[in-house]
Amino acid sequence: MTLAIGDTAPDFEAQTTEGRIRFHEWIGDKWAVLFSHPKDFTPVCTTELGYMARIKPQFDKRQVKIIGLSVDPLESHVKWSRDIAETQGTAPNYPMIADVDFAVAKLYGMLPASTSGDATKRTPADNQTVRNVFVIGPDKKIKLILVYPMSTGRNFDEVLRVIDSLQLTAAHKVSTPANWKHGEDVIISGAVSDDDAKKLYPQGWKSPKPYIRIVPQPGR
Repeated sequence: MTLAIGDTAPDFEAQTTEGRIRFHEWIGDKWAVLFSHPKDFTPVCTTELGYMARIKPQFDKRQVKIIGLSVDPLESHVKWSRDIAETQGTAPNYPMIADVDFAVAKLYGMLPASTSGDATKRTPADNQTVRNVFVIGPDKKIKLILVYPMSTGRNFDEVLRVIDSLQLTAAHKVSTPANWKHGEDVIISGAVSDDDAKKLYPQGWKSPKPYIRIVPQPGR
């Protein structure tokens, strides 16, 4: 299954370190980040899980829930959490899905539909494509997909930056320019006519070209 931005995030039931969940019900009216890992006790993923735990308050204040996934059983997740706490200073403070039957990984297109067997017998290289980040909106639509190689740790500060943009542009008829950060100027959406833009932004806008209309971030 190939997923794209704008698709409905597949719903599923799964066992996690915080109990059994139904994904859409778990998201509720919040935003969500689902980030996946090929195997427990892998070095790069250990740093990622610890970092996400440390910056979870940043996601909380944006009304974003976090959930991890690894193709290993619950008891392995619990042991790994202790290692993460010891080496990174913070244990995961969000649920981790135990995807031992590969159901979620296959549902989200991270492993081939033909994948089967004992998850504990697979190597990280067998699951190397289980390195995705999905940002999902309250409408259960996929807003962002990132895929990383095993050798490169993910930039979760960038995920926060994109969430700031997604939430802003969902509420206002604007887009954000390259390297934009919260509080900086934005661009009036191309779908907004000049006449309508004058109503939205009576103070006017900077326009180095007719198709680029720059205004302060709404609500700043």
